[in-house]
Amino acid sequence: AVKGREIGNEKLIGVLDFQNITYRNVDARGLITGFQFLQAYFPERLAKCYIVHMPRFFVSVWRMVSRFIEKSTLEKIVIVTNDDEKKIFIEEIGEEALPVEYGGKAILRAIQDVQVPTLEG
Repeated sequence: AVKGREIGNEKLIGVLDFQNITYRNVDARGLITGFQFLQAYFPERLAKCYIVHMPRFFVSVWRMVSRFIEKSTLEKIVIVTNDDEKKIFIEEIGEEALPVEYGGKAILRAIQDVQVPTLEG
């Protein structure tokens, strides 16, 4: 989602869904690298990053990963764990842009399922 209207000052809101993540497929180095990339190359572009459906085992992984992330970036990361945080998450992104499975009203389609009419001429 894009936040901010000024050209050159656009912000993004990231959503990381860990619903199907298991201990076997956790890539702590990949997470560290991803956040370090954001904070090094796009420090002011990230408005917020919401983590949803975080499994219990991931708490220890997050403790380790978060040590490698700058404080200014950590302050933008919200782990959604209760109804109040979920309400803020929905309001921040907007029901119209947020998919149904996250509490919004948007129905997303895979790009390969979209049919674009052929232009004549």
